[in-house]
Amino acid sequence: MARSFDPATFDELVRSLTQRSAAAELLAIAGCLVLAWLIVRLLRGRERPVGSVWFGNRIVDGVLFPVLALALAFAARVTLENTIRPAVFRVAIPILVSLAVIRLSARVLRATFPQSRWVTAVERSVSWLAWIAVVLWVTGISPQLLDAMDEVRWKVGATQMTLRNLVEGTITASFVLVLALWVSAAVERKLLAGSGHDLSIRKMIATIVRTLLLFVGLLLALSAVGIDLTALSVFGGAVGVGLGFGFQKIASNYISGFVILAERSLRIGDMVKVDNFEGRITDIRTRYTLIRSPNGRQAIVPNETLITQRVENASLADPRLALTTSVLVAYGTDVRAVQTLLCEAVRPVPRVIDDPAPIVMLSAFTPDGIELTVQFSINDADKGQGNVKSAVNLAVLDALNAAGVRIAQPQRVLQAGESLAGAVAAWGERSGAVSPPGPASA
Repeated sequence: MARSFDPATFDELVRSLTQRSAAAELLAIAGCLVLAWLIVRLLRGRERPVGSVWFGNRIVDGVLFPVLALALAFAARVTLENTIRPAVFRVAIPILVSLAVIRLSARVLRATFPQSRWVTAVERSVSWLAWIAVVLWVTGISPQLLDAMDEVRWKVGATQMTLRNLVEGTITASFVLVLALWVSAAVERKLLAGSGHDLSIRKMIATIVRTLLLFVGLLLALSAVGIDLTALSVFGGAVGVGLGFGFQKIASNYISGFVILAERSLRIGDMVKVDNFEGRITDIRTRYTLIRSPNGRQAIVPNETLITQRVENASLADPRLALTTSVLVAYGTDVRAVQTLLCEAVRPVPRVIDDPAPIVMLSAFTPDGIELTVQFSINDADKGQGNVKSAVNLAVLDALNAAGVRIAQPQRVLQAGESLAGAVAAWGERSGAVSPPGPASA
């Protein structure tokens, strides 16, 4: 039977808040807040970690501050309950619980999904629900509401469920999933912050850890809601059929992502060319890979594309990339001297490496001049190719101008023979512009 709301209980709480003992409780709570701030400040040190779940950006917006304040306030209440009748503590402790829940959910979601737009909406929803729960608890309406929800019952198979069980299970499931996201985000951050060149392997391990933790968290959440896990075998069969049809591409992209990370055929930082788009791999996600071109454009390539199509990887075996540029010099130039000159001019250009050293080759004899090809190498293709090629061209131009070597220009030689003169004379005779030569008349 649902209990009716007793206004006398709320009136008694209001009267207790106006007693002299309430001032002592306020001082105790203020002391708990100051002590919690000092402890968090000492634990954090002088450094200010950005986006920390525990410490936040300003100490009070992290998870550790409300949790410590709650623990200290609860200890103070237990200590003082034999001396004074708690009144302010009955309001302060639910507020601190609500604040801890809000900080935990907001910080974990922002750390796990830093670029998601829906995080703000979820944070506001959690805040509203938490503060509504505080109001219901302080006013004494929550027991009545829980009893009313306990009377709403239905059967799911052989299991009897109530609305109260569903709400409490949903809250527990949300808490479990938030903890799973928190742990997975912390593990991923530690792995990706490690030193070494095996960034792709660490990314793969972080992805596997997050997937396993979310899977375990999902099972615990379903169990908390009251869903029989033995029924998941039927659900698993249905999901398998769905993956075979509607989710085939999505599943293929996820599996391809793990294959790419495991095989290490593509690694974060590699310069690749996929479907005429060239750039550097900035991240390999479970479903897609991000490729950033030197001009700033970013492509989202499904992982299945990287498995089934041809991908040019300029960094797989050797990060060095060979580039070429050409110049025409006039005939009669001392080519061997110019080769030495250009090699010495290109070698000090920034980003041009010495192994292999720049070389100059006589590549062709053209109608306009002698074509020389300058070949040089770089090992940081992610910084762009056009800028270093422009720097090499300027060095070549300066060296040729300083040495007085003439750059060839297009030349055309016209020769007028006897047949050409006869053709011009015939054309002039027909047009009346030129009189044909002939013997003088008598």
